[in-house]
Amino acid sequence: MCATCGCGGDDTQPVITGLHEHDHPHDHDHDHGDTHDHGVGDAHDHGHDHAHDHDDGDAHDHGYDHTHDHGDGHTHDYGDGHAHDAHDHHADEHPPDDPDRHEHGGPPTETVTLEQKVLAKNDQLAQDNRRWLAERDILALNLTSSPGAGKTTLLERTIRECPGMPIAVVEGDQETLLDARRIESTGCPVVQINTGAGCHLDAQMTRGALESLHPARESVVLIENVGNLVCPALFDLGERAKVVIVSVTEGTDKPLKYPHMFAAAGLVLINKIDLLPYVDFDLATCTRYVRAINSGVTVLPVSATSGEGLGDWYGWLAGQRSSVAAAPH
Repeated sequence: MCATCGCGGDDTQPVITGLHEHDHPHDHDHDHGDTHDHGVGDAHDHGHDHAHDHDDGDAHDHGYDHTHDHGDGHTHDYGDGHAHDAHDHHADEHPPDDPDRHEHGGPPTETVTLEQKVLAKNDQLAQDNRRWLAERDILALNLTSSPGAGKTTLLERTIRECPGMPIAVVEGDQETLLDARRIESTGCPVVQINTGAGCHLDAQMTRGALESLHPARESVVLIENVGNLVCPALFDLGERAKVVIVSVTEGTDKPLKYPHMFAAAGLVLINKIDLLPYVDFDLATCTRYVRAINSGVTVLPVSATSGEGLGDWYGWLAGQRSSVAAAPH
């Protein structure tokens, strides 16, 4: 299970399908070494004796043999004869707003430590992916958005209108091959990652997809993440930049509601501007909100349907590709 958001489960594994090889993602096994345990297997040992030794001047044995006397005195017997008054539970040492205050389930720092380990392991794998891509002069971009913002439509049009740019695509969805089939119809190489209960891609899944995809040297890999503006902000895939896509149908205040995602963006595309006459959306205000969170980011208004503004997107893409080719190894 993912410690950062609780998605997935102990038996959840991503399914990676190369459409040029398979038609049905559940008819075969993939052994990419990507068991999607997020590092949990080597750090997430939840034995239930929960005997924590707290070095705060008052050692408690929080074993689960304690009894609760809910009489007027409301004392807790923790097996060490240490009685706790219900209204003075270390009030001097742990004020009510102290984040380190211990409850019976164990210290909250366990979750924080586990999350740090999960992200640290992912970051290490992401750096491996980044080196792998750099050795091949491949530009990889991580496309993130809410569901329905128009990522797949943008990809289809980009592939068709940039014939001189070799593009391969990694599609991320919880289920189905629907979006991967759309990309396949353009003639572009594509691999589908189905995350099951997972709400984001991670570096390990991405490496498995790259191994299946075999992108050409000096090509562009566009990774369409699972529709979600929360967890993808935390998980580095090894990409050069995150491209955040927001549509005018989602509301002007979207950047304020999901600041971590917009803070991580290397580019923001405001899509579906062909619908501006029909929706309550202020383009200038949304752009101002984005810049308040990420002052240096480029913001491009586009329409993947009408094509308006896409020339700027293609120009940015070509510039990123040139930068990768010129970078020293």
